[in-house]
Amino acid sequence: MQIETLVLGPVCANCYIVTDEKTNETAIIDCGEYTKELEEKLEGKRLKYIMLTHGHYDHILGVYDLKKAHPEAQIAIHKDEAYKLVDELPSFAHEMMPGVQKYVEADVIIDEGDKLSVGDITFTVMHTPGHSKGGVCYFVEDERTIFTGDTLFCLTVGRTDFFDSDECDMEDSITRLYKMEGDFDIYPGHNRATTMEYEKRRNRYMRRFR
Repeated sequence: MQIETLVLGPVCANCYIVTDEKTNETAIIDCGEYTKELEEKLEGKRLKYIMLTHGHYDHILGVYDLKKAHPEAQIAIHKDEAYKLVDELPSFAHEMMPGVQKYVEADVIIDEGDKLSVGDITFTVMHTPGHSKGGVCYFVEDERTIFTGDTLFCLTVGRTDFFDSDECDMEDSITRLYKMEGDFDIYPGHNRATTMEYEKRRNRYMRRFR
């Protein structure tokens, strides 16, 4: 499994290009901006999924143009977030960047426990509300890798002061992540990668469970 990272969009969200090297099938996880560099990274690859961890503007602003360039790719998003792709009025995108979002429909509605396959890579959906109602993590058990979106960051967690956030849900989601057995490489929605063991030892939101 090859993981490439681009920092894109107005507030520097991580966009992950995850490729099965045997088949060149690829998934993009979050796309805050569609750029020439991103398209160059996709040369020779077969983009199967555009997988979204949640529908906040900084993670989806590039989805319309990416889908237009790769119409065969399927947009996957949680059932409670799909409306944000076609209606910016309820989201903080409208408040912070009105008129910027281009609307696009989801192709695949996902929920807890669903699986998405890219070549030999199997992503399992973990519903982790808190930062947003339909926030998810995608984990790859065989690779001990998890893409946490804006749920878990290095040394902190996602904000819970937005219209669809919930502090109690966030605590429940962080508890679930803490209880996952063994170590995982963590690729968050912003800032640098980390590991589950490091966060259990150093992240104050996780240390409370020790």
